[in-house]
Amino acid sequence: MDESTKAGGFAYLFEKFPSFSQTFCFREVAEMRRQGIQCPVYSVREPSGEPPQDFPAGLREAITYLPACFHEWTGSVRHRRKTLQYTVPKLVKRWGDEIEKRRIHEALWLAEDFQRRGIRHVHAHFAGLATRTAYWLNDLHGVSYSFTAHANDVFCDEPKHRLETMVAAAKVITTETEYSRKFLQELFPKYAGKVFRTYNGIDIGRFTPGTEKADPPVVVGVGRYIEKKGFADLISACALLEDIPFVCQIVGRGPMEEELKNQVAALGLADKVQIVGPRSESDIIEMLSRATLFVLPCVKSGDGGSDNLPTVIMEAMAMALPVISTPIAGVPEMVIDGQTGYLVPEHDPGALARSMREILSDHARAEQFGKAGRVLAEDRFDIARTVQTLRDVLEQHDAFQPRSRSILSSLWS
Repeated sequence: MDESTKAGGFAYLFEKFPSFSQTFCFREVAEMRRQGIQCPVYSVREPSGEPPQDFPAGLREAITYLPACFHEWTGSVRHRRKTLQYTVPKLVKRWGDEIEKRRIHEALWLAEDFQRRGIRHVHAHFAGLATRTAYWLNDLHGVSYSFTAHANDVFCDEPKHRLETMVAAAKVITTETEYSRKFLQELFPKYAGKVFRTYNGIDIGRFTPGTEKADPPVVVGVGRYIEKKGFADLISACALLEDIPFVCQIVGRGPMEEELKNQVAALGLADKVQIVGPRSESDIIEMLSRATLFVLPCVKSGDGGSDNLPTVIMEAMAMALPVISTPIAGVPEMVIDGQTGYLVPEHDPGALARSMREILSDHARAEQFGKAGRVLAEDRFDIARTVQTLRDVLEQHDAFQPRSRSILSSLWS
């Protein structure tokens, strides 16, 4: 069986793959392939400067990277120039300027490769660069597309008029929470019927709750060092808990690293709070296995951005840890207040400190919350189940049915 047949005419398209901050993407692709959809993966950009990560064996061979520069592309030069002549004015009219002209080059390059491999549907993650490329691939060559919307890509990053064109042209849109599904349906009521919720997932089997906990207790937070993760509030909360023994380890990387380190130093918390930098998934699992509590006090950032369904929370739940977070976006679909942990108001270090104190001081409650979190993670976020849900949605919208070669040829004529 050749690759195009096994793929069912279906491929993935990413802006950058694999990405350290988007582990849910390569988990999804690996699980899709495990379930029998041997989909090629295209990435507009190659990762660079990424921390070490545990990448699924065999998946790297499925990735095709687009050229960094199209000047030396030996494809159909005359066709490309002619297409650009009439497409760029169309792009300017729809999106306002020529800054996105490279998306047309990418679409034309992909069209040639898709024709060769029999691909007629592409799925992207985030309503961003990759989906914009898929939009022009559809506009120019009729290749259908779908995309998964996440958080800031639809909350604040994409201009509404450009986002609407991508929603209108997409065959189907999936998004990772009920919160964001309703957000998109209310934002674009005309297209509400094509928006579906499909949770991201994790490989539950990789996460075995630890039995030996660190002494003193360890509180772990994981995420990029950016405003919306709320780590400044976590550090402030730790300063209010100097009378109880614990160590707080904040894992990640990002532009706020020095600011967070300076805050720790200014509050005299060097012996209690550690800004530990990036770690691999295996390292994080080991840290979670010895931890007592997971905290991610998400906030809305100044530009209106926020988290939606932080993967690290479901990982902590899978490790049977109680979780403290905030009722931002889809977080309440993960953390059930008073059952799997606590939800506290954003930007409230005092309330955060009180909830941390309660869990750190009550071993029985911490264990009860952790067990309930593990059950919820198994039921809601096991990747075999979440990918099957995604597959069902895509199959219902004809994403996996290969077209005949004669039809494919007509698309590119």
